[in-house]
Amino acid sequence: MISNAYSTPLTALDAVVLDTETTGLDAKSARIVQVGAVRVHGTEIDVGDHFDSLVDPGIPIPPETTRVHGISDADVVGAPRFAQLEPRFAAYLGRSVLIGHTLSFDLAMLKREYGLADLPWRTPRFLDVRWLARVVSPTLAHYDLDGLCAWLSVTNPGRHTAIGDAMATAGVFAALIPLLRQRGIRTFAEASAACRKITEMEARGSGGLMVMEAQGGDAQTPTLAKIDSYPYRHRVRDVMSAPPIMASADDTLAQAITVLAERKISSVFVQADNGSLGIVTERDVLKRLHEKGAAALDERLGAIATTPLQTVSENAFVYRAIGRLDRLGLRHLGVRDGHGKVIGALTPRNLLRQRASAAIALGDEIDNAANVATLGRAWAKLPLMADSLLEEDVEPRIIAEVISSEICIMTRRAAQLAEVRMAEEGKGAPPVPYCVMVLGSGGRGESLLAADQDNAIVFERGEAGGPEDRWFEGLAVHMTAILDEVGIPFCKGGVMAKNAPWRMSLPAWLAQIDGWVRRQKPEDLLNVDIFFDGIPVHGDTALGETIWNHAYEVGGRAPDFIKLLTLHAGEGRAPFSLFGGLKTDEKGRIDIKKNGLMPIFTAARSLSIRHGVRRRATPDRLRGIRELGIGSPEDIEALISAHQAILGAMLAQQLSDTEQGIPLSTRVNPDGIPKKSRSALVEALKKVSIATDLANEGRM
Repeated sequence: MISNAYSTPLTALDAVVLDTETTGLDAKSARIVQVGAVRVHGTEIDVGDHFDSLVDPGIPIPPETTRVHGISDADVVGAPRFAQLEPRFAAYLGRSVLIGHTLSFDLAMLKREYGLADLPWRTPRFLDVRWLARVVSPTLAHYDLDGLCAWLSVTNPGRHTAIGDAMATAGVFAALIPLLRQRGIRTFAEASAACRKITEMEARGSGGLMVMEAQGGDAQTPTLAKIDSYPYRHRVRDVMSAPPIMASADDTLAQAITVLAERKISSVFVQADNGSLGIVTERDVLKRLHEKGAAALDERLGAIATTPLQTVSENAFVYRAIGRLDRLGLRHLGVRDGHGKVIGALTPRNLLRQRASAAIALGDEIDNAANVATLGRAWAKLPLMADSLLEEDVEPRIIAEVISSEICIMTRRAAQLAEVRMAEEGKGAPPVPYCVMVLGSGGRGESLLAADQDNAIVFERGEAGGPEDRWFEGLAVHMTAILDEVGIPFCKGGVMAKNAPWRMSLPAWLAQIDGWVRRQKPEDLLNVDIFFDGIPVHGDTALGETIWNHAYEVGGRAPDFIKLLTLHAGEGRAPFSLFGGLKTDEKGRIDIKKNGLMPIFTAARSLSIRHGVRRRATPDRLRGIRELGIGSPEDIEALISAHQAILGAMLAQQLSDTEQGIPLSTRVNPDGIPKKSRSALVEALKKVSIATDLANEGRM
């Protein structure tokens, strides 16, 4: 099972920065005389939460070391011995990741002190800023703490005191985080792997003396407990009660009690006096009767109802609803459709088989993240959730849909935080209604852990370069930077709303799509392809739906455009050699998105446009095609199964790479796959030809 620390972005990493002062530099004989530590949350240093203590080493402190750190025998008189200090020290550290400078020495000293105190020792997971600095700047002149502080403009007024050096090291770590991100190193696992490469290089030049136990140690960090997969398999619409029971604001409490008893329900929705929709529950009834007795029966529901009614989308996964109920301490939610209309109710009876666990609360954590660090910590739980679901044999397609759902919600929350930043900068509220869309695999519900950003903004009106466009450019710059910081990197192809081609007014978008379809240039084809998979995630969703439907409308009635799409979809080829073996690259991997998934989803998209099947997910598009009598049912199901198997192989590889700190990609090492799974992948790739045949249905 993957540890939460592995996938945590460095910007959201909760850690302790540690430093010690000792009687000497020989870890085999020296003793600790001072311990200093400070807690950090990504780039934020919690100076108020620190640990600072002198330690009686039990041996004389040599004068030469006193000249370095200023601690003499007289200073440690009355200080605790390490064995006495350890319970408080251990409680402060907990299971935190440790950060330090030349931390191998500090950990060696701690290991010695634990041994002398006859206490068990386990090396924690850790990062060393000296090695991180080497990753960022391999040619830096000096990597000592003074040199790093000077390079990164970090002050260190408490040099050669344990707490002073810990504070300075924390500052160095915070300054390195954005520099590491520029090199594509975002998570703890990626930073750990990068450090490991440096230490291995050092080891080859020092006989192995510089290498510590695998960078990250042997301590166990909390993992996601085994979870019930039901909430990840089902949507709210599958479990809600519908239609909702509505009552008038002028109805009395007595009338509500009659409805609750006759309908055997626990709540009614009420149009409250303030115009918003509210709710009256069984608990409200009991409370009112307790407070006012029989007189309460004549009270109007409009005056009693709790407002506003808390709601959840009908398309949300059940786990999101459970997380929201748990966070708000509620027992009832309204269920709204895509237009915001309340169409059902969700109650404990609907969710009786579920429990509100920390794992299930993931979605709601993202929804309500107050800042980037909190958002990053929530996002870091996604690999654990995916790993747990895969172990429970949940279909990879469903796991991909869950991941895609979280990418959409993450993008929405990033846009909301970006709005706050714009207001803080004095730029005010959005000048006109707008919509943020997630494009590509996120829109299709087929994203995995290696997903990058694909997003766009459509605003109601305004000219390119005008005041509205400039405001939304600022918003998009913030939004995309937030996503990149928490672990959804910038799109290498530039498909992001911060770039002008992906940020336009509604009229401009409609004209752009018309131009893409009419011109039929290869680059236009790539642009419009990704747009057919787009889904609105924030703001006025009607704007996004208008564009999506317009794309289907004009694309479906353009024969030359459809012909070009068909040719493009028919280009996919599975990665087999002349003799039937799998063709791998120089690293022994296969890009199974390019050579497996892409031919399938491209063919499905092409056929859905050609035949007016307005669906986003690849399996849904293929089933829609089958309903029209195109292709044999057996071939369609074979293709859907192949799509599932390829997704599963890619997800398993990405989970493995996450744990090892290998940058995530769509490439799979077939030699690392168990024999049974490898055979299933080979069979799935053989079925890719069905997609090309379907795409070229005119020749069938």
